[in-house]
Amino acid sequence: MKEILVLHWQAEEERVETVSFLGESFALQHKSCDGDMAQAQALLAEYDGRATAIALNDMPLTLELGPARREHAWGQQVITAVQTTPVLDGRIIRAGLERWAVILADRAQPGIFSRKHVLMTPGLNHNGLAQALEKRGCDLRYADPFIYFGLPGAPGIGGRRSRNQAAPPSLDRLKEMEYGRLYPTPNGVAPESSGAPFVWADVVAGDISVIRRFAPPQLKHKTVVVEYATAEDLADLQMRGVALVVELMPGLVGEYGRIPASAATLEAILTTLQPDPEAALNEDAFLDLMADIEWTPAIHTLQPEETGINRFAFVIHPLHLGFVHKHKYFRWTRYLPDSLVEAVAAYLPPLYLSRITGGQSPNTGQRVEGILISLGATPRQMMRHNERFTYNRLRQAALMAERKGARIMGLGAFTSVIGDAGITVAHEADIAITSGNSLTVAATLEAAKQAVVKMGATDLTKGKVMIIGATGSIGSVCSRLLAQAIYDVVLVSIEPEKLIDLKRTIQAETPGSTVTIATRPDEFVGLCDLIVTATSAFGQRIVDISKCKPGAVICDVARPPDISKEEAALRPDVLVIESGEVLIPGDIDFGYDIGLPPKTAYACLAETALLAMDGRFEDYTLGRNISMERVKEIYRLFKKHEFQIAGLRSFGEHVTDEMAAQKRALADQLRRDPAALARVQQESGAKLAAMPVQAKGVRSSNSNRGKWAVTAGMIIVGLLAIRQLARRP
Repeated sequence: MKEILVLHWQAEEERVETVSFLGESFALQHKSCDGDMAQAQALLAEYDGRATAIALNDMPLTLELGPARREHAWGQQVITAVQTTPVLDGRIIRAGLERWAVILADRAQPGIFSRKHVLMTPGLNHNGLAQALEKRGCDLRYADPFIYFGLPGAPGIGGRRSRNQAAPPSLDRLKEMEYGRLYPTPNGVAPESSGAPFVWADVVAGDISVIRRFAPPQLKHKTVVVEYATAEDLADLQMRGVALVVELMPGLVGEYGRIPASAATLEAILTTLQPDPEAALNEDAFLDLMADIEWTPAIHTLQPEETGINRFAFVIHPLHLGFVHKHKYFRWTRYLPDSLVEAVAAYLPPLYLSRITGGQSPNTGQRVEGILISLGATPRQMMRHNERFTYNRLRQAALMAERKGARIMGLGAFTSVIGDAGITVAHEADIAITSGNSLTVAATLEAAKQAVVKMGATDLTKGKVMIIGATGSIGSVCSRLLAQAIYDVVLVSIEPEKLIDLKRTIQAETPGSTVTIATRPDEFVGLCDLIVTATSAFGQRIVDISKCKPGAVICDVARPPDISKEEAALRPDVLVIESGEVLIPGDIDFGYDIGLPPKTAYACLAETALLAMDGRFEDYTLGRNISMERVKEIYRLFKKHEFQIAGLRSFGEHVTDEMAAQKRALADQLRRDPAALARVQQESGAKLAAMPVQAKGVRSSNSNRGKWAVTAGMIIVGLLAIRQLARRP
C-alpha cells in the first residue's frame, strides 16, 4: 500500500486514513506543523524517501491570479527539506478539475451556476473555477483586496477583474505573506464590513477556511463552492442558512464511504499512479489519469425545505401609473407629473418584486416557486417605442430569472403582445419562454361558459358568439374552439385578409359552422349572446355596449381591459367579466399585490407555474399562431395538477348568484318589452357618445403638447429613479 504524507499548516488532528482511488489503495498520513516552519521542514525531512508523495494542504508553492504566477517565498523555503519524494500543492491539476467539475455539477443540476453573482473568496489560485463560471455568464467579483489587505474594491468590497488582465501589484505582496494569512483559521467572527459583497452574491466560491473566516453569519439561500468540505464545515454553513454546498474535487473511497479530498491530496495520489515515474509533472502528464476518474461533484443540500422545488419566473408591468405609485421604491413619484413618470419609468431596468411561494401539486407532490419581475413601461409606452426596446428589457429579465434559478419565464400582459409574441425573446434567452396564452384561451372559454350559464343559457349550441380581435394570437384560437361549440360565429378584425384565411380554416375544421367576418362589430353586436374581446387597441371604442342583446355576456380578455366600468354601467342587464383567472394549488403567496384577490393568478402566470410543476422546461406558447393541440394539452395538465378556474369577476367584484339573478331579471324585462329595449339602447347610446373614446384606459388623442416637458423631465426623474434603485440591496 502506498503511503502519502498530507501536511497541514494549521492545527489538524493527526490520523491515518486508508482510502482507495482509481483501483489502488493508499494510506494517508495526516500531520500538522501547527504553523511552525521548522516543524514543517522536520516532518518533510522525516517522510522524504519514505512516502511515495507529499501533499501540502493550504501551503502553496506558487500563487496564481489571472495570467500571472509567482513563487511563494515560504513554499520555496519549506521544500528545501526534501530531496527525493515529490511534493505537490495541487497547482497542476486544480484548474482542470475545477473547470471539469463545474461542467459536471451543471449537468447534475442544470442552471446551478447560470448567470449568477459570484464572489470569489478568494480568487487566488482558482483561475480554473473563475474561467468556468464566467463561461456560464456569471458576474464575478473578487474579495481578495479586502481579505488580504483590508482594502475596499469597486463596486462593493470585492472588485471585478477579468482573468485576462495582468495581475495586480498585490500578488507581489502576497508571495511574501505567511500561510496563516493566506488561509486563516475560521474563528466565527466575521469583520462587520465584509457583509455587503456577500449580500450581493448568489454564489460564494473559493477556499472553505477563508469563507468561514470572512462570511457574515447569514448566507441564506446561497450556494458555496469549494474544493472540499468537512462535516464541521457543512454544519457551520448550514447554520448560516446556505442552501447548497458544491465540493469540486473527486472524493476518495474510505472504510465508511466518501472522504473529501483537496487538490493537493489528489495530485499527490495521481503522481504515484504515473506509469512513468521519471515523466515531468505537468497537466498533460495527468490528463489520461484525470479522464479515468468517474465522479460527479458532491452537491450537499443543507436546507431540506429547499429540495425538489421547480422554479419559474413571470414578468409583469404597470397597466397604469397607479402600479408605479404604490410600489415602495417609487411612492415619491405621485408628487410628479404623470406624463413624466410614465415616460421615464419605461426606461427602468427590470425590477425584482417578490418570491412566489407555496405552489404544490396535490397529485404528484411537486413544489414550485417563482420570482415576480416587473418592467417599468405601461402598455402605452410599449406601443410608443419600437419592438427592440421591449425585447432588450425582456432579455435582461430573462438573465435575472436565470440567475435566481428559474428555468422557464412567462410573459404577462403586453409583454406577450409586442412584436412576434415571444419568439424573439425565446431565441435570445437561455431559459424557456412562454406567453401563457394557451391556458389563457382555455381559462377564457371556461369562464365564458360559466358566465353564459349564469345568465340563463341552457343550450350553447343555439347561440351566437362574436370574437373581436379574432385574428390575434388569442382571438384566432378562441374563434376556432368556439366555432366547435357554438357553430355560429362572427369574426371581427382590422385585418381583412387574415379574416378570410381564418374563416376558411374554421369551415374546414368545423363543417356546418356559420362564419361571418367583418372589420367592425357594430352591425352584429345586437345579435350575439357572447362577445369575446381580445384586442391590443388603444384610444378606441372596441364595442358599443348600448347595442348589446339583453342578457349578453362580454368576456374581456385584454389586459388592460377593452371595456371600462363606466361603459358597462350603462347596460346593467349585460354581464361583463374578466378573462378566466386561475387558482394555483397549494398555499400560494405571490408576495406582491398583482391586482387580483389573494391566491388568484392570471391564466398566463398560472400556465408558467403549471409547466414548472410538470417539469416542462421548454418554449411552450410562442407566436401568434397558438396551437389548438397545445391548448388542449395545457388543459389536461390543468386537470392533472388540480388547478381551478377562480370565481367569475366583473371589474374586480365577484359575480355572485344574486348579481347574476338581477341581470337576468332585467334582461327578461327587456326581451318582453321591445319598446323598453329600444328606449334603453337609445338612452345608453347617448350617454356613451358623451363619454371619451378609449380602450385600455387610454383616451383617443392626437395632441403633441407637452413633449418638451417630458423630455426635460425624463432627465430629472430618471436620475431620481436610478438613485432609488441603487439603494436596493
